[in-house]
Amino acid sequence: MSATDVFVEHRNLLFTVAYEMLGSAADAEDVLQETWLRWVDVDQDAVRDERAYLVRITTRLALNRMRTNARRREAYVGPWLPEPLLTTPDVADDVELADSVSLAMLTLLETLGPTERAVFVLREVFDFGYDEIAAAVEKTPAAVRQIAHRARSHVEERRPRAAPTASQRDVVLQRFMAAAATGDIQSLMDVLAPDVVLITDGGGVKKAALRPILGRDKVIRFLDGVSEGGGDAEVVLVNGAPALRIMVDGTLDTLVAMVVEDGLVTGLYAIRNPAKLARLDAVTALTR
Repeated sequence: MSATDVFVEHRNLLFTVAYEMLGSAADAEDVLQETWLRWVDVDQDAVRDERAYLVRITTRLALNRMRTNARRREAYVGPWLPEPLLTTPDVADDVELADSVSLAMLTLLETLGPTERAVFVLREVFDFGYDEIAAAVEKTPAAVRQIAHRARSHVEERRPRAAPTASQRDVVLQRFMAAAATGDIQSLMDVLAPDVVLITDGGGVKKAALRPILGRDKVIRFLDGVSEGGGDAEVVLVNGAPALRIMVDGTLDTLVAMVVEDGLVTGLYAIRNPAKLARLDAVTALTR
């Protein structure tokens, strides 16, 4: 098999690894391009495990990009949220993959350091062995085990308490849509948890809160303020879960994803930065 054929065979996996590490499809594509350029210079006959070798290149390049991005994000206006992707039903069917690429999880992973995030993604999502991960992040297997334990504990402490079933989530989503569309404040209050958190990402380009909004009353007031221009909402599969794509005058205005726990919305992610909405008109293939 040629170098090109091998790369194409693993491309979707490599993109998913890079995207989960970076939270940006644009950055993931750049990393893939660099991975390809390095891969074609490799002596193919000397490579025993092509998948592991390619992931190792991708991981190292993604780590470099993560460290660069950390400096850029210090100047970002308001909260930074991941770039959402339209995904196929098979992503939603793979519960572990869907959880790992959800906007909630990608946002949580932003709280990890670059190496911790790389180790967590490679171990918990893609089930690589400690020796393989050690080669990718240039640490000893013993150090990787410690990093993996620390990252796993960090994530478990902060992730939602219990994931809803697909049907439970769909019911809450429909209730939220109906309440928002009719302006029924009481119904909206009934579907939002008292301690709901809304995070908005406008990138300094579109109207958005400069810090998370905490509490049902404040969230409702903000949603009421930004919905004055109207718009049409439709449910789409984004990062393995249903989300709302809101169009205003035929133009994509906002993507809203939510976290549902115990039949109530506990988290809302509203992405309005136009640069992050570019991939919501075509499906992106994710796999592991």
